[in-house]
Amino acid sequence: MPESSSLLLATQARMPALLAAFLDARNPLASRLSGAMRYAVMNGGKRVRPALVFGAAQAAGGGQQHAKPAAIAVELIHCYSLVHDDLPCMDDDDLRRGVPTCHKAFDEATALLAGDTLQALAFVALAEGPDQSIVGRQVKVLSVAAADMAVGQALDVAGEGKSLDVAALEQIHRHKTGALIRASVALGAIAGGADVATLQALDTFADRLGLAFQVHDDVLDVIGDTGRIGKTAGADAALNKSTYPALLGLDAAQALAVRLHDEAVAALAPLGMAAAPLRELADFLVARDH
Repeated sequence: MPESSSLLLATQARMPALLAAFLDARNPLASRLSGAMRYAVMNGGKRVRPALVFGAAQAAGGGQQHAKPAAIAVELIHCYSLVHDDLPCMDDDDLRRGVPTCHKAFDEATALLAGDTLQALAFVALAEGPDQSIVGRQVKVLSVAAADMAVGQALDVAGEGKSLDVAALEQIHRHKTGALIRASVALGAIAGGADVATLQALDTFADRLGLAFQVHDDVLDVIGDTGRIGKTAGADAALNKSTYPALLGLDAAQALAVRLHDEAVAALAPLGMAAAPLRELADFLVARDH
């Protein structure tokens, strides 16, 4: 398993400038709100979802130029969701990416509005893309994913303190985490001009990878170090949440993440070398320690 991914490293290098340029072009009237938005978006992060956009565009046989709006859009959606997830009425977290969460650095009302605005601006990013022929399809994909994420969070909140089975837990994570990962891949594939068969192969990859990503996140909450994962380790246990290690045991959860990773990579076989960056990224995501 690689220590990192060349696709991920390249994305991490290019996204700060893309995100800053996009945010700088917005209305600066509410300076505290703008500051909170920049705080939530620009303070690091793995940039996994934009990397999936770029990788899927390449795997589909297209260039990455038309994938930039979608890469910005999915990261804005992701960052909005983290701001809201961290709020006291949700997961009530104090740390995100190794620094105080948005509502701790600013205040709850500003954090709530920052998340709201980032979600809206994600669709502006798509609408301003250079290829207007694909905007409608992309907006639909991202809208459905954003709605599914809210459903997943609602199911997650409702499940706190309850003993869920594996099927119920999978339902939560397919919505809360998996939906945006699938959308990221679909948006990149659309930008890359994917045909129907390629779209299906990439969607199968994204579906398996999204679940593997969440299973591994659950594992890291048990075995990870707060300083490395950038948020409070053991938070899931503190909230009495059902997790894959809690339901299956740690070893079985780790084995499940590996199996799902293998299924994801197998789905890319028809795409040949064009999908190599996505394979490498999948390898990294189930081996990471943060």
